[in-house]
Amino acid sequence: MKVNHSDHRTDNNLKELVATISDVAFEYATDTEEAYEIACLVLLRILKDTSLEREIGYRRVSTKYSH
Repeated sequence: MKVNHSDHRTDNNLKELVATISDVAFEYATDTEEAYEIACLVLLRILKDTSLEREIGYRRVSTKYSH
């Protein structure tokens, strides 16, 4: 059975990203609640932008090879 080591790197990278976003949010926020809101908004924006890029990429591939 082959082990995929990139899975662990992805998990670690995601954890580091969330931790960094949280650290910065806590530096700029006036209280804990605001820090969580900032971190949440940043993460949601990243996910939204990433999913939009993927959708655009899939559209390009599907239209390119549909003929």
